[in-house]
Amino acid sequence: MRGKFLSGLLAGLFTLSLGLNAVAAEDHKAEAMKHAQAAADSGKKGDAKGVAEHAEAAKTHAVAANKEKANPHLDAAITSLDGAIEHGKMGHADVAGKAAEEAMTHLNAVKQ
Repeated sequence: MRGKFLSGLLAGLFTLSLGLNAVAAEDHKAEAMKHAQAAADSGKKGDAKGVAEHAEAAKTHAVAANKEKANPHLDAAITSLDGAIEHGKMGHADVAGKAAEEAMTHLNAVKQ
């Protein structure tokens, strides 16, 4: 009886941990989207530094989401965010903003 209880408890905890992992990945995706949108908005305002800062924050969350649940759209979003960061640091707000918009397109394509 005790063995069945422990087995059931362990199975329940394992199932719960899988569910929490999916929620954590979704939270990172949502944060990545929020920062990528802020980066794109900064690009529209001509704020290259703002694009780079928000794109870096978005990339941090996209990488974390990708570690929790790998997805090719997250890989593409990370690549776009790298471009936004690079161009933002060079002062190219328009190009950096467009790269952030591309990242948003990829993040929206992620189904988790």
